[in-house]
Amino acid sequence: MVRPQSEQQLENALLKQLATLGHTPVNIPDENTLLSNLKTQLEKHNKVTFSDNEFKKVVNILNAGSVFERAKTLRGIKHHITKDDGETLYFEFLNQTEWCKNQFQVTNQVTVDGKYQNRYDVTILINGLPLVQIELKRRGCEMGEAHRQILRYKSHSFRSGSALFQYVQLFIISNGVNTKYFANNRNQALNFKQTFYWADEKNDKITNLSDFAETFLEPCHLSKMICKYIVLAETDKLLMVLRPYQYYATEKLIERVKNTNKNGYIWHTTGSGKTLTSFKASQILMHMPQVHKVVFVVDRRDLDYQTTKEFNNFSGGSVDGTDNTKALVKQFGDDTKLLVTTIQKLNNAIGSERYASVMEPLKDKKIVFIFDECHRSQFGETHKRIVQYFNNYQMFGFTGTPIFADNAVKNELGKRTTFELFGDCLHKYVITDAIRDENVLRFSIEYVGKYKQRNTSSVNFRDIEVEAIDKKELYDNEDRLGKITDYILDYHNIKTHNKQFTAMFAVSSVDTLTKYYDLFKSKEHKLKIATIFLVRCQRGR
Repeated sequence: MVRPQSEQQLENALLKQLATLGHTPVNIPDENTLLSNLKTQLEKHNKVTFSDNEFKKVVNILNAGSVFERAKTLRGIKHHITKDDGETLYFEFLNQTEWCKNQFQVTNQVTVDGKYQNRYDVTILINGLPLVQIELKRRGCEMGEAHRQILRYKSHSFRSGSALFQYVQLFIISNGVNTKYFANNRNQALNFKQTFYWADEKNDKITNLSDFAETFLEPCHLSKMICKYIVLAETDKLLMVLRPYQYYATEKLIERVKNTNKNGYIWHTTGSGKTLTSFKASQILMHMPQVHKVVFVVDRRDLDYQTTKEFNNFSGGSVDGTDNTKALVKQFGDDTKLLVTTIQKLNNAIGSERYASVMEPLKDKKIVFIFDECHRSQFGETHKRIVQYFNNYQMFGFTGTPIFADNAVKNELGKRTTFELFGDCLHKYVITDAIRDENVLRFSIEYVGKYKQRNTSSVNFRDIEVEAIDKKELYDNEDRLGKITDYILDYHNIKTHNKQFTAMFAVSSVDTLTKYYDLFKSKEHKLKIATIFLVRCQRGR
């Protein structure tokens, strides 16, 4: 019989592996040693020397603000202090552009005295700052216990002393067999549901701790995740780390722009976080020197405001939303790097003579277009106009439902697929992947009641066997509609988990909707009933 691996054995094996990967082992038993090591590492990283008095000023910069504010301090381009001789000294805590050139160390069992004395399992330091905390449990132990342990550390001791552990960006929890990661936030926002498995490019999960360490904790990759793939969401003051499929999609897109002039599309299922992925891709692209503008395009006016709001939530002020075509054209002509607009306004900008003086000089500039829900927005005339107007463009689409040859619908321009418009699919994350990873809800189909006919030779019921029925007569039968209404009212609390969720009830026609609305209004209940009308219109005009 194989003995289960103890927590100590797991820790020792991980420390040995991290050392072989390039993390320098260092003994840091307490906070004083942590501060001393930080001074040495920052001096090495910045090629400077701090006096004791100067280093106190550095620590004062570090020891301020919430986890979110410290995450911004960590990413500050250049900090400065006044040296003892009156000179100004500039320095950084993290090299975000050449992330492999940071200094990587690993330690274990750091002891910090706070409300209680805590000893942390394994800590990865970058430039002397504890940026990754790993909590281990023996094989067979529930992952949730490691997560709860981290919550206790945050409450008991992370804010103690100089509070350097408030700079942790990523937590790793593992029992050897299963390993997950998540971003640091205030305790109320640290939900176990927001812990993620890492995966390979084909969405196969990497759960074993040794395999996870080999891929995720490799110094350059880990530093890239911290420098590039943690988003600071301004509205909620939260850190958001990308999931593996978001990471691979963004990397593929960036690689495409850096090395080719080809287009492409990302197939990520609805509900998987395409807005965050597209934002991060846009944010990285806009800082590439060869890219003049990044234009994020939606196809409905309500989404224009919504997407601008979401982008600015991820990074406040990163997007100056365009209220009209004139404002959009102004942004094309100024130094705005990232634009969010509707396909209708983009069409107006390139199609109107009144804007030609601003738009025509851009024809040869490198402009990257990113289309949200490209299956809706790119099958009309506008795609053709963009392609004909700009000479140095690249075009990328995000979609949860790509168009293939077997589901293409013909319009005046013929049948066109997503591949024909955008080229290769750069990354896939489909509904089966999302259900498996519990990133979207599973399908739950229930059948309530059957239409049966009594067999004259039996007391039992048998199914009616018919070639065809009048569906409208059946579906719109008043008795049936009344029973469905009663069922919804009887089971609403159960289905919505005591109104934790809202519900949408889709019906076939306005006439049926009106009948249901009247039925709900005629019965006693405390539900709020509203109606939504979907109107079909031509796209791409």
